[in-house]
Amino acid sequence: MPPHRTDPDTPPGTDWHAQELLLMREVMKLVGRSLAPAFVLREMMHLMSELLGLNRGRMVLASEAPLGGKLSERTAAIRHSYGLTAEEVQRGTFRWGEGITGRVLASGLPAIVQDVDAEPLFLFRTVPRERLPPQTVAFIALPIDVNGATIGVLACHRIRSRQRHLNDDLAVLRILATLAGQLLQLEQLVAEQTRQLVVRNAALARALDSASARYGLIGRSPALLQALSELERVSQSQATVLLLGESGTGKELFARAVHLASGRHDQPFIKVNCSAIPETLFESELFGYEKGAFTGANAARAGWFEQANGGTIFLDEIGELPLAMQSKLLRTLQEGTLVRLGGTREVKVNVRLVAATNRELAAEVQAGRFRQDLYYRLNVIPIRLPSLRERGEDIRALALHFVNRANQTHQRNVNLAPDALARLEAHPWPGNIRELGNLIERLVLLADHTLVTAETLERFMPQTPGAGAPPPPALPGEVGQVRDYQSVRSHSAQALRDALAQHQGNQSRAAQSLGLTLRQFSYRLRKAGLR
Repeated sequence: MPPHRTDPDTPPGTDWHAQELLLMREVMKLVGRSLAPAFVLREMMHLMSELLGLNRGRMVLASEAPLGGKLSERTAAIRHSYGLTAEEVQRGTFRWGEGITGRVLASGLPAIVQDVDAEPLFLFRTVPRERLPPQTVAFIALPIDVNGATIGVLACHRIRSRQRHLNDDLAVLRILATLAGQLLQLEQLVAEQTRQLVVRNAALARALDSASARYGLIGRSPALLQALSELERVSQSQATVLLLGESGTGKELFARAVHLASGRHDQPFIKVNCSAIPETLFESELFGYEKGAFTGANAARAGWFEQANGGTIFLDEIGELPLAMQSKLLRTLQEGTLVRLGGTREVKVNVRLVAATNRELAAEVQAGRFRQDLYYRLNVIPIRLPSLRERGEDIRALALHFVNRANQTHQRNVNLAPDALARLEAHPWPGNIRELGNLIERLVLLADHTLVTAETLERFMPQTPGAGAPPPPALPGEVGQVRDYQSVRSHSAQALRDALAQHQGNQSRAAQSLGLTLRQFSYRLRKAGLR
């Protein structure tokens, strides 16, 4: 700040230097309390008026330049002010080069008008002459620069005859205009950083959504991400992967994820449900057969292992594999060869095995129902899949995914209200993802309204044991929301006979009453010699 010059006409007791220091101190306090330009700049112009008599202060800031337009078409408008009415602020818009304010914008040089009445370029656009004091009024306008470019103007009126040098006001205004430019530059930097953070966060959210939904696995819970991390770490190896976990946790999706994350992703992925293959057909299904191997074998057929050559084979419910087949599977895994049923020639296969079970295979080994050597061969890389109870954060995303899928499949438009989603998140889901998916499909098909609330949802929710409530509505021929794991020895021949008798020989209804699929029921009938 330049040295203060004392004017001989200054009234006694008016210490302009003290006023200037007070103004600067108060402005710095404002900056220390808040970096928001709107607040600081308005209060700064308030202090200009109260302490130095620089009235009707306004900050005219440039608008965005028109795309491909000329500089003369660019405009600036009053953004911050003190002592102006809303109507006056509304009128304060200037083109580049228009009037005194426009010339400061265009030239980047300050302008001092000693007498606004004697200046032809002064427009009186913002404040009409009749609203100004009758004395001689001066106008001061200084450019506000950011990075060497003029982005606005700090301007004010003052009474010309005041006993204070106009140059002193100009010196103070230069400092305030510089401070305003720094605040506005900081605002621009913060806005740009915020914009970049928003863009980055959106990109990260999309990447996270993509990552959490990769391979068809929906969710981002720690338990799921842990399983995915283990899966991806072993995907490039050729070791056998054993997926462990409860029924309904999505073992097939995880098995496919192992395949897609491996170098075999362009090769076949073959899935085999061991619990659905009759014991007499295991060998021909897995290893194929030659022509004439049995009655009806009119042509040779490659089994699932040959069809998966170069890729991955997924054996689900491997605990159902008969002991005789377990030894043949072990030989294939160890030697990389197989012999078709009815054949003598060894066929080389290069297959990555992913197996899954919800049984405790170690207990099966102890009971003599599973070969110990095969168990050790399978248990090279065990990965435990989390239950839905461990993935509470994923329930909402999974529910919305199932709703969208069911809506598309059944041409419906059902949506879940927030309280319904909260109710789904509160349920323990003993049947895991399968149970949730079945419930959502039932809901989409049977809901009376497009928006399902928690109250509507309640009658579809599975009841906890002992609750005594009626079961939720069932779809025709549906087995139930959750089908617990059922061993092939789960029902006696008498139980099968009784179920058939109870339902007049209808196998579908008999299977449903026992919690079995029709295929499982038919297989047990064959095993019991009842067909």
